[in-house]
Amino acid sequence: MKTCIITGASQGIGRAAAIRMSEEPGVRNIVLIARNESALEETAAAMNRHGTNVKIVPFDLADLDAIEGLVKGIYDEFGSIDLLLNIAGYADPRSLPDTTIENLTRTFTINVFALVVLTRECAKYMRNRQSKVLNVASTAGVTSRPGWLSYASSKAAVVSISNTLADELAEYQIKVYCVSPGRCATELRRALAPEEDPSTIMQPSHVADVIANLLSDEETCLDGQNIIVRQNPSISG
Repeated sequence: MKTCIITGASQGIGRAAAIRMSEEPGVRNIVLIARNESALEETAAAMNRHGTNVKIVPFDLADLDAIEGLVKGIYDEFGSIDLLLNIAGYADPRSLPDTTIENLTRTFTINVFALVVLTRECAKYMRNRQSKVLNVASTAGVTSRPGWLSYASSKAAVVSISNTLADELAEYQIKVYCVSPGRCATELRRALAPEEDPSTIMQPSHVADVIANLLSDEETCLDGQNIIVRQNPSISG
């Protein structure tokens, strides 16, 4: 039975993915990672707990040096790491004149550096197990987004990293997927577009369904590419 790690599991797509993955019969252990412990508990309460072990880990991914110990502890407890979902994201949209070193550093630390370090550490235990890594980027990473400089560029980095790692880790039977959601009703989206009505755009559960399909044993050919997940604009609700 599989062990699945999900970052950003306290809200949005991360929470929806956790709920969806708890419905997968082949997943026995799910580790939820985010800073907000009470929000993680809310996620856990919404999951299918019948036959699924859920572990809550309050953790700030900005602490890059502590990630190695975090991952080792998960492996020591469950004996395997089979699925890694890098969903955690940070956004503080600013135009170029207002972009600070702190803004760039925080954005890239959460969206890029932590993703790479987590993947590096998990890969040590995922080798030759037909494991999967799924990274959540954004359509902001492949189109021009004036005013979103640090966020958009960090998500472009996620797309590039995912493509590279798909080739690099293939010899170890680790598949790497990248999904880039379009407009989705998440807390992060509200920070980027506060005037938008969230009921008129794609919901986190829609993205979670795509993620679950990609992580299933049956999916074998969509790794190594950037998969756009976007709702048809003619469809609302």
